[in-house]
Amino acid sequence: MTGILALTVALMMTMSGCVTAFFPEGEPAVVATSTPNSEDVAANLEEFYAQQVVWTECERAFECATVDAPMDWENPDDGAIELALIRQRASGDAIGSLLVNPGGPGASGYEFVRDSVDFAADAKLQENFDIVGFDPRGVGLSTPVTCLENDEMDEYLYGLSSAERGTEAWLAELAVSAKEYGDACAANTGEPLEFIDTVSAARDLDLLRAVLGDAELHYLGYSYGTFLGATYAELYPEKAGRLVLDGAIDPSTSNFEVNLTQAQGFESALRAYLDDCIGTAECPFKGSVDDAMARIGGLLNSVDASPIKNTDGRQLGANTLLTAIIYPLYSPESGWSLLSEMFVDVMKGSAAYAFSFADAYNGRNADGSYLDNSTEAFSAYNCRDYTYDDDPARMAAEAAELAAAAPTIGPFFGYGDIGCANWPYPDGAERGTIAAAGAPPILVVGTTNDPATPYVWAEALAEQLESGVLVTYNGEGHTGYNKGSECVNAAVDDYLISGTVPTEDPQCS
Repeated sequence: MTGILALTVALMMTMSGCVTAFFPEGEPAVVATSTPNSEDVAANLEEFYAQQVVWTECERAFECATVDAPMDWENPDDGAIELALIRQRASGDAIGSLLVNPGGPGASGYEFVRDSVDFAADAKLQENFDIVGFDPRGVGLSTPVTCLENDEMDEYLYGLSSAERGTEAWLAELAVSAKEYGDACAANTGEPLEFIDTVSAARDLDLLRAVLGDAELHYLGYSYGTFLGATYAELYPEKAGRLVLDGAIDPSTSNFEVNLTQAQGFESALRAYLDDCIGTAECPFKGSVDDAMARIGGLLNSVDASPIKNTDGRQLGANTLLTAIIYPLYSPESGWSLLSEMFVDVMKGSAAYAFSFADAYNGRNADGSYLDNSTEAFSAYNCRDYTYDDDPARMAAEAAELAAAAPTIGPFFGYGDIGCANWPYPDGAERGTIAAAGAPPILVVGTTNDPATPYVWAEALAEQLESGVLVTYNGEGHTGYNKGSECVNAAVDDYLISGTVPTEDPQCS
């Protein structure tokens, strides 16, 4: 399993299904146009930066639009891709646009704003900004990455190897699967696949800023969205307005370091769940936290050796069970009690509850269809944003390090380089620190026991950024803004609305 960086908006909301969109009959009415901000750009970019955005009625009370962006920013004459936007107008006098990214890479900002605008931004931000969701290149309603049919995706995500984990035969099976997957992505996506990467997406972000008519970018990025926002500030420090990066990623970390830190983060979050659970009537575990962790490790090993058959024929192996365990750890308030119910179900020999969690994480519907292309986009970005090495000896050494650092979770986090080492465009980017020299203050929010983007990453990013300002949320779960802390919300709102940054870390709780 590779790193998991997507933002889970609200566990209960996802489990109960997405809001059904309302599409009016006939041609949508044009409600507004955005006049692009006058820009001094290269001649071969003028047609992109000068385009006028036409907004139409859509999705109940929202406005929607599409914008053309260069497929290849280094060669903009080679063709264009589309970017999908959705906007909620400010309820008061608008400072400008606030672009929101929910993470991933691969999560839809369009759906995030459409379905969860109150979670994306609180009432104060909605009063002062036009809230704009967008699907980055490769994602959702923008020009998408397309790889597999539904049944093929089932096999890719849930299929089991016939060989023992860690053996040469197992590695060979993974390599074949990865190669077939990458080839399908290349065949079904076409030319744009080569240009699905965060630097290109950050350049798209500057284009969106300009065509929306804003001289500076105001931005709220969660999880992977922090890397996108930091990359923007590095490329365009003079265009950076007020940027908030919540649930930060350390841009200098390697792919292995991401896996190692995340394995430790999820291990810590699982222990926090058990510490809260043990001793309650509903808890399926007895004894100490260490005893319970050992039992969970035994459960993972058990289904790895002898999978549990689900009613639909799929087999619950260790990778799927691990996804099911991790998913509710993103949202402790709603997730921990459901995690207990899932453990009870698996211990009874049932795979139903675990598959419901894994399917929710993977965006799989009950009928076997998939909600979106987030898995494909996740692969495309990660394979281009990091470098990979699938040397068996090196991967074995790293797998041992993962298992030592996180004894319950870590044994199932290894060998992830195989996937992207077999990608059609394997020459990924070298990661490094981001300083964004010359940018105004950038607010970095970190949650102390965030399982997906551990707090040490927020500390690292705030330290790297020349103008980074750290806001600590002492708590559980993924990200900190709009999660119940008035202190965090006040720091974020005051900064985005008035430009005021804390004089010191407020240490929120």
